[in-house]
Amino acid sequence: MECWFGDRQASTATAAGFDSRALRSNNNVTIRWMDIMEIRLTSSQEQRIREMGGSISTSLTFTSPIERDDFFQDEVSSLQSKNRRILTEVAELPSRNPIGALEDSLANLLTGRGFIEVKTPIILPATSLTKMGIGENHPLLDQVFWISRKKCLRPMLAPNLYFLMRHLKRSLPLPMKLFEIGSCFRKESKGSNHLEEFTMLNLVELGPDGDAMASLRGHAVAIMDSVGLNYELVEADSEVYGRTVDVEVNGVELASGAVGPLPMDEAHGIVDPWAGIGFGLERILMLQKKVTNIRSIGRSLIYLNGARIDI
Repeated sequence: MECWFGDRQASTATAAGFDSRALRSNNNVTIRWMDIMEIRLTSSQEQRIREMGGSISTSLTFTSPIERDDFFQDEVSSLQSKNRRILTEVAELPSRNPIGALEDSLANLLTGRGFIEVKTPIILPATSLTKMGIGENHPLLDQVFWISRKKCLRPMLAPNLYFLMRHLKRSLPLPMKLFEIGSCFRKESKGSNHLEEFTMLNLVELGPDGDAMASLRGHAVAIMDSVGLNYELVEADSEVYGRTVDVEVNGVELASGAVGPLPMDEAHGIVDPWAGIGFGLERILMLQKKVTNIRSIGRSLIYLNGARIDI
């Protein structure tokens, strides 16, 4: 008993001037039919290759499932060898984790430019988000990890920097420059550029000399020049800060900056002009190292220095 696929073959063969048996013996007809099928890697095969640090061309197709599966096995074997080499190098030549090394480099840059480094709590009171304009029905509220009705894991560094600006300006002269590097948490999508725990660098200059926007752009340029990536500054709109200046590399947003005072500053007791910008360090590393899987360079129990350990 023939299935519909056999019927489709038969009709194709008849149209070409052959009977159904000729289809099995005539290579030209068979090739045309396989071209129509366009065999590709399965979704699980694609995922496995990306998890191991490989990349996949969007034009990659195969003439048969056997050819596809042979390619997949060869690719996995090659990536396994590559990952083992990386792990061996890590053991033979220990060094800072890439995130730690980038943190050190940027911290040294900013302290050299007159910034004071701060370290603040990861747990935020709900009132801190309210002061940022993230109240009931705000779209960002759905991304917050709540640990109780009144406390959450910080989704951003800005609330604590606002608090420090308010209190330190009583003792320190302006301009006052602060920065923090630390973990933030958001219920992000499962996209290739998103993590639920990620590392942010936020810097702010309160009471800058001259134009605040010029200061913002100067700080963005200093950071991007130090990480060695070609970039562009793009104006955009933010759900928290209104008009922003973003740093993009090949369409990927690495940072978002703004200048104040803003309407929400009153809740923080801030009346002076300021310039601030926040960078995602994992995205910087992803582009520096030309990897497509941001999870391979984030905080992980599965990856070490970009190498998959469950191989």
